[in-house]
Amino acid sequence: MALPALVVEAGDPFMASEIVSEMVKQLRALDTYDTYEGWPEEKIIDPLVMTKERKREMPIIGDPDELTLARVKAYYNAIASLIEKKSGLMAVPVINITHEGFGRAFILAGKLIIVDKVLRDIHRFGFPSLEDMAEKTEKIIDKAIGLIEQYREVAEA
Repeated sequence: MALPALVVEAGDPFMASEIVSEMVKQLRALDTYDTYEGWPEEKIIDPLVMTKERKREMPIIGDPDELTLARVKAYYNAIASLIEKKSGLMAVPVINITHEGFGRAFILAGKLIIVDKVLRDIHRFGFPSLEDMAEKTEKIIDKAIGLIEQYREVAEA
């Protein structure tokens, strides 16, 4: 059986984006068995790129595996980490996902909910490209920072 080709190529300009760098850190941190030891960053981040071809190969309905759940957790941990860097306040992700792949992700700063995302079809979690991931994540972070600035007193509580 041939191994699937990587979608993320070496030299992809979005490999240097904040979210991709943080995602690689988070995924390596969750890798307790050193599976990613010696892997290039492109290979580590590649499963998050869910092209149309990759989605076609997946069932429409399915239960998420542990690796997919770990990627979702790493993504929201990465967002929380970037929010912390920009706001100076601790941001904490709270994720609840059923065995069927549905749930919700929150990121809290103090008593303020700064990110609230309904999660569906987690077994197909990913982005069409690294560029798309960087753009969507930047919007999420900017909105969260705006909420922190608007409700600073609650975020510091």
